[in-house]
Amino acid sequence: MKKAPAPLFRDPIYDGAADPTVIWNHVEQEWWIIYTNRRATSRRIDVSWVHGTDLGITTSKNGYDWLYRGIIEGLDIEKGRNTFWAPEIIYHKGIYHMYVTYIKGVPNEWAGHKRKILHYISDDLWNWNYQSTLSLSSEFVIDATVHKLPNGKWRMWYKDEQNHSHTYAADSDDLYHWESVGPVITGFPHEGANVFYWKKQYWLIIDEWSGQGVYQSKDCVNWQWNGKILDKDGQRKDDQGAGLHADVLVIHDKAYIFYFTHPDRLKGYGEDSYLTKRSSIQVAELEIENGILTCNRDKNLTLDLN
Repeated sequence: MKKAPAPLFRDPIYDGAADPTVIWNHVEQEWWIIYTNRRATSRRIDVSWVHGTDLGITTSKNGYDWLYRGIIEGLDIEKGRNTFWAPEIIYHKGIYHMYVTYIKGVPNEWAGHKRKILHYISDDLWNWNYQSTLSLSSEFVIDATVHKLPNGKWRMWYKDEQNHSHTYAADSDDLYHWESVGPVITGFPHEGANVFYWKKQYWLIIDEWSGQGVYQSKDCVNWQWNGKILDKDGQRKDDQGAGLHADVLVIHDKAYIFYFTHPDRLKGYGEDSYLTKRSSIQVAELEIENGILTCNRDKNLTLDLN
């Protein structure tokens, strides 16, 4: 097997690939990464470049060679140019379920604009049917992640920006109807939760903007702090800066973390510089050392995704 390239992928249109989610396309028999397609190459007015974003698509048969395929179309629930962020996609009983952050229009500022999580379904990852706008703990929620609990219910974790930017949760019996259950990770602002099961326990990671905070649990409900990963610069091309908003793929008893970086952000360029805004998707392997989740982002990686 070949060594995984670094970076794994850069968006060839706007060069702002972020918030990756990795999913197997059962129809096309290939891996897909669907991501927030930030417009890093655009001349911005304040933070307009992170709004008005589509969901980009890149695909691979082997996990090494990735081809840009365009964007997911037909998601709008109202007229105009709108914003889609941070897709979460799971496959259950022949149906893909996507939970994606939605903002009306293209705001120039971060604050003051409602953020909601929309639910869509698909049978091929190309064509999506809108199901609902979720009613959660506030109208300022982003970054959904979904996993099944040991009791058979589904749980969604998300960032509630109206409640201190903490991680909150909601439960569902059927993936369509959700009921809020309250805060899960508190104490400091963060975002981008991701939950996965590996090595006989559950893991939850959060984006602290200075690396990924790690928590572990036996029941997927009560979480204990485990450490921090992706907080130190890597040596690979475009792997500098903290690893941001990640997704973990568990396959063949291995766990691979897909994340994005702003490799030039700390080099002194101006805020409006393309180099400050551009981003790259990377992949690294997770390991457990003496009960602590670790990630050596400089380790030569051979992906075994077949």
